[in-house]
Amino acid sequence: MQDEMGGVATSLAPAEREKKLTQALAGRSVVLVGMMGAGKSAVGKRLAGRLGLEFRDADAEIEEAAKKTIAEIFASDGETFFRDKERRVIARLLSCEEPIVLATGGGAYMNSETRALIAGCSVSIWLKAEFDVLMRRVRRKLTRPLLQNPDPEGTLKKLIDLRYPIYAEADVTVLSRDVAHDMVLEDVISALETYLKLRDPAMPELNAQKPDSLA
Repeated sequence: MQDEMGGVATSLAPAEREKKLTQALAGRSVVLVGMMGAGKSAVGKRLAGRLGLEFRDADAEIEEAAKKTIAEIFASDGETFFRDKERRVIARLLSCEEPIVLATGGGAYMNSETRALIAGCSVSIWLKAEFDVLMRRVRRKLTRPLLQNPDPEGTLKKLIDLRYPIYAEADVTVLSRDVAHDMVLEDVISALETYLKLRDPAMPELNAQKPDSLA
């Protein structure tokens, strides 16, 4: 039996499927990493709702604590200040007793301390998007500090070259396509099931990829 996306449909009812997934996480949080515009917040909110976990957005937490937007923090305090604050906020969020679904900013996973923290208490998921997809998305939002320059396309390409090898260290990689967020969510759930050994690896994984299979 196949679902509407061409994958093999699960025999579990949704509630039972998600219950098994939450149990297999064994108290670990789920952390979404990837570039700006990859859909981490949109997919993360939906994933949290499906798993019955609290959703937190690291950038939103930083803005709330600073009473400034990310762009304003970059302008007034600089990127170094922002990255330190980002590291501390993520450490606080992941120190909670209850597991959460956390969406991180694009540069957060580049910090080695943050990567080690995430690896120790969470399952990390890289939402990987191709350049053209990201560029279409980020053009809709003109407040991305790192793209406020005469050559945003060139800057984005450089960030991809720099960050993708590090993002590939995540436990799970899922392709973020130009489709409805709910479709990417299903890919994420299937990839998590495979990673947590709830799903037969021989079954189609839709657009999920293992990090070590990436070029």
